[in-house]
Amino acid sequence: MANGQSFLDKFAEVSAKVGNQVHLRSLRDGFATIMPIFILAGLAALLNNVVFTFLWSADPSSPGLFPNADVLATAQYWGNALTQGALSISAILLCAMVGYSFANNKRFDNPVSCVVVALAVFFIMMPQSVTANLAASSPLYVADEVTTAQVSSAFITDYTGTNGMFTAIIIGLFAPTLFIKVSGIEKLRIKMPEGVPPAVEKSFNVLIPMLLTLGVFGVLSMVLFACFQTDVTALINTFIQTPLRSLTTNPVGLVLIYSLGVFLFTLGIHQSTINGVLVEPILTIVLVEATSVYSAGGIDAVIARPDLWLNMNVINVYALMGGSGCTLALLLATFIWGKWRPSREVAKLGILPAIFNINEPVIYGYPIVFNIPLMVPFVLNTIIGILVGYFATAVGLVNPTCIQVPWTTPIIASGILSTGGDIRAGILQIVLLVIFTLIYLPFMKASETAQRKQFEMASESAEN
Repeated sequence: MANGQSFLDKFAEVSAKVGNQVHLRSLRDGFATIMPIFILAGLAALLNNVVFTFLWSADPSSPGLFPNADVLATAQYWGNALTQGALSISAILLCAMVGYSFANNKRFDNPVSCVVVALAVFFIMMPQSVTANLAASSPLYVADEVTTAQVSSAFITDYTGTNGMFTAIIIGLFAPTLFIKVSGIEKLRIKMPEGVPPAVEKSFNVLIPMLLTLGVFGVLSMVLFACFQTDVTALINTFIQTPLRSLTTNPVGLVLIYSLGVFLFTLGIHQSTINGVLVEPILTIVLVEATSVYSAGGIDAVIARPDLWLNMNVINVYALMGGSGCTLALLLATFIWGKWRPSREVAKLGILPAIFNINEPVIYGYPIVFNIPLMVPFVLNTIIGILVGYFATAVGLVNPTCIQVPWTTPIIASGILSTGGDIRAGILQIVLLVIFTLIYLPFMKASETAQRKQFEMASESAEN
């Protein structure tokens, strides 16, 4: 037992170090900061494609309650403005916030300068000319011959939006890393006389380190263009983003990685230690891209993109009912069949937070942690939720999840909203909840038996 406990302690220590690694923690903090923007974009897309079309669509195949194409176009302009303001600059926002979070986590005394460096490098590494599609009305347009043109001094939303988010992460982490290291060289600081305002003094302190950092990345951008006719985003998409996405958006790979993180929760190590830094950022990027596709082309456009079906909302909607391990089902099983009074009391306290997918009271109070009988359904239900949610999407039983909804959204509502108004997703959640409850039942009874015996043994020990 001592050896086993020692192994768990060491495993917990290693996991905690991984979760607290400054670059990974900064990535998690950066995503958390801009998450409301993604939720706003999702809600705007939902209003445009479901609510507004239901009210004012003039399409003969699906007319609205008050058909009016002009009113619909005006209302959708509002939704498109919100979506564009969020998604087309999502990489820029992420780069800035990751850089700022990194500076804060490193306790750097001038974190705003890291934002400046991160954003400047982000644009330095972009190509200086882009290929634009010509409109048919353009005088340069020649059908089947000239349909594109090279445009200089322009940025494309493919790089500033969802497709550039991996680049934003890497630059947001490594540009400030270099800048902070160079800033630590005392000889590169410009000393200002007394009486100079603090803001001016800080800007001069980082003047040379900032010039050196931007210059280094400028040389890198030049080398990539001159020697390889490419840019850093194209390289990252080819050699980093594509392999990582293929791993985490593959059902088998996702189940293996995510279930490991959930298993750690049964040992008292929060699942976000692994999943929050290895899985969730990548799946969130896929979800944001799905939202962008949905906003532009509706749910049919998302259905036509199988690479977007397995995203963060598949986990949130189908595998985290009541929180990690689908513990809302455990509470229901306890209310219906539970006999052990302490468990029922914890269930009463935990049911309201569980409705909003908060289950720390259950994890540590029921408890789930080191409760061997409950470890099995805790992990198993997560696996079932991911696989059923994905394959139900793949065979067309439900629409793909494509709308970012707050993770605290209760079940049924989360299923319907995240799939663009598909009621079938809410029904699937109810079916899964029943299955999860039945799976928890025998293990819950075994847990009650074990807890009762432990209580009796402790009472006998106290009497002796």
